[in-house]
Amino acid sequence: MAGQLSILRNSIIANIFFRLGLIEQFGTGIQRIIAAYADSKTQPPFLIYKNSIKIVLPVVKMKLQGVSEDANEVYSILQNTPLSSSSISQETSFSKNKVLNLLEELLQKGYAVKLGNGRGTKYCRSK
Repeated sequence: MAGQLSILRNSIIANIFFRLGLIEQFGTGIQRIIAAYADSKTQPPFLIYKNSIKIVLPVVKMKLQGVSEDANEVYSILQNTPLSSSSISQETSFSKNKVLNLLEELLQKGYAVKLGNGRGTKYCRSK
């Protein structure tokens, strides 16, 4: 985990897995997992034992239940940092009115939070 190269315990099995296409490279898995979850709110826990490492990979891209596909797209743009409906509209192909309707759908289901009123209204994911 400290960026060091791993040492193969059984080079014959590693070579077989490589030839079968089950692994791509030797010793880069942990670094690639850390890089993949770098921007994620939920980080995978690494449990290190004497002879093994256990990693539980959290699901980071999931579809919300009970909302439309378009609302799922808006939710994927929402972050913990508040965003205006105009900035959300610019990142999607939706009009501002449609974004407001989709945000209302997310608010009703409890997936989003509305911050402020009027022109300064912003939205973010609920915690």
